[in-house]
Amino acid sequence: MGFTLEIGASIPDFKLPATDGSTYSISDFKDEFLVIFFTCNHCPYVIGSDEVTRASADRFAAKGVRFIGINSNSANSYQVDDFPHMVERMAEYNFPWIYLWDQSQEVALAYGALRTPHFYVFDRDRELVYTGRAVDQPIEASRITVNDLDRTLLELTSGKKVSVPVTNPIGCNVKWDGKDLHWMPADACDLV
Repeated sequence: MGFTLEIGASIPDFKLPATDGSTYSISDFKDEFLVIFFTCNHCPYVIGSDEVTRASADRFAAKGVRFIGINSNSANSYQVDDFPHMVERMAEYNFPWIYLWDQSQEVALAYGALRTPHFYVFDRDRELVYTGRAVDQPIEASRITVNDLDRTLLELTSGKKVSVPVTNPIGCNVKWDGKDLHWMPADACDLV
């Protein structure tokens, strides 16, 4: 098995605090398709595509799709990625997703998160059906020509097989605690 979850893998559980004051685990989400994505507060690829992600979350909410953002970046690398700044960011932007803090980075390791943003889509059986990028130009939304996340969610919510289940995420690498800013685990690699 590679570093990142492979298609067909079962969803890894977690128990993480959220910016809304609650703590969440997978059992808190019933009968929904789940989009779990690794994100943060500072990455220009995240900031450049947040409104596109918002549009996707809003578009598919009525079709039973729930978005969950997880920040696993070390606040020792970028203080702006700490929990208080997460709370401030959600208060300012009111994103339509739950924003969780993975301070230990154990969840990022369980999923094999490579970049911010990195998306994982799970069906109602909690099996992975898509992993990778949301769009082809996350840093500059006006240049987007391919929206892999929307295509995946349209296929999934229409009962179709996901036609392109794996793409490479595009963004900053996850900032691992105690490591160089550009460090990646030895077994991390491109997905395609």
